[in-house]
Amino acid sequence: MKIVLAYSGGLDTSVLLSWIKEQYDADMIAFCADIGQEEELKGLRQKALKTGASKIYIDDLREEFARDFIFPMIQAGAIYEGQYFLGTSIARPLIAKRMIEIARQEKADAIAHGATGKGNDQVRFELTAAALAPELQVVAPWRDVSFREDFPGRAEMIAYCEERKIPVQATAKKPYSSDRNLLHISFEAGILEDPWMDAFAPKNKDMFKLSVDPEDAPDKAEYVTLDFKKGNCVAVNGRALTPLSVMQTLNKLGGKHGVGRVDMVENRYVGMKSRGVYETPGGAILHFAHRQIESLTMDREVMHLRDSLIPKYGELVYYGYWFAPERYALQALVTESQKNVTGTVRVKLYKGNILVAGRKSPVSLYNPAIATMEADPTKAYDQGDATGFIRLNGLRLKVAAKVHGTKKVG
Repeated sequence: MKIVLAYSGGLDTSVLLSWIKEQYDADMIAFCADIGQEEELKGLRQKALKTGASKIYIDDLREEFARDFIFPMIQAGAIYEGQYFLGTSIARPLIAKRMIEIARQEKADAIAHGATGKGNDQVRFELTAAALAPELQVVAPWRDVSFREDFPGRAEMIAYCEERKIPVQATAKKPYSSDRNLLHISFEAGILEDPWMDAFAPKNKDMFKLSVDPEDAPDKAEYVTLDFKKGNCVAVNGRALTPLSVMQTLNKLGGKHGVGRVDMVENRYVGMKSRGVYETPGGAILHFAHRQIESLTMDREVMHLRDSLIPKYGELVYYGYWFAPERYALQALVTESQKNVTGTVRVKLYKGNILVAGRKSPVSLYNPAIATMEADPTKAYDQGDATGFIRLNGLRLKVAAKVHGTKKVG
């Protein structure tokens, strides 16, 4: 049997590689995706081979991640439960997609992942496999009772590696777990499982990696311009950039001013609530600026229709349905809605805040001559017309009040 494993070189995936190899008598192929996590990749190839892999792929997917996953999601205005920018959620289908491509190239029988049986990631990996490669098996050791019996804790994993001379650097377990990529870094579990615990207290400053504490951010605000073309950011501060460079640039700018921090209790797809803390500096700026240029260029009814679908789109990404037909259908609507979302937004970054400081577009639908409270030189709008408009829209309310009576006010 040949199996492709999502591999990072850490304790968990090192144990997984060896354990799966033994249990399934398998030819193991390791795969590590560089999606901007900036973890140490040096020596990973040698480590995987020493642990039992016959081959390892280390692929730089950062540009694809930004272009084909982050940017389409930003166009949709997607956000989960009003707060979460979906940083981990949107990365999983890309990782799974590349695993499947490698599995087919290597003529593998299965893919394997180290996601736990309580989390969302197992669903995201496996729904992607179901959509793109239904013929492949999926190996999920954390859902295997024998694996959990073998490794009830970290100590057993360390002992297992020592016994088999697996090259891992065992360190003290962090009081929380983290996951980083180009869009964000997330923190959960451990001390964060108490929702009353203040993650932003001064004593926890060292936890954060992408942003400074807003209280420690510069006392002087910084202005940043973002140029958009058809809903995608194509330049920052007048400099043309690729999607990857846009994210890298905005992450630095946002991190400097402490923007994009979120602490929330969210609803996992598997049924339980979970507390997560997130840093999304660049994504927060991009999401905010994109909305500002839409406000100037997007038709009202198109905007309201798209906005009504944001919760659904956010759910599809969070739940793992990126490659499902309904996400493709929604994306087609989103793409159509973005065809005139072109122009420039200026934002002001200051101590954790993102404030709009101007917006302009060659295809702006805002007409100050029509919107003015002064006399309208265009004569496009006759205020007297509002009388009939209000009368018609109020008719059903009057009829209902006469039939059912009026409600007490106050």
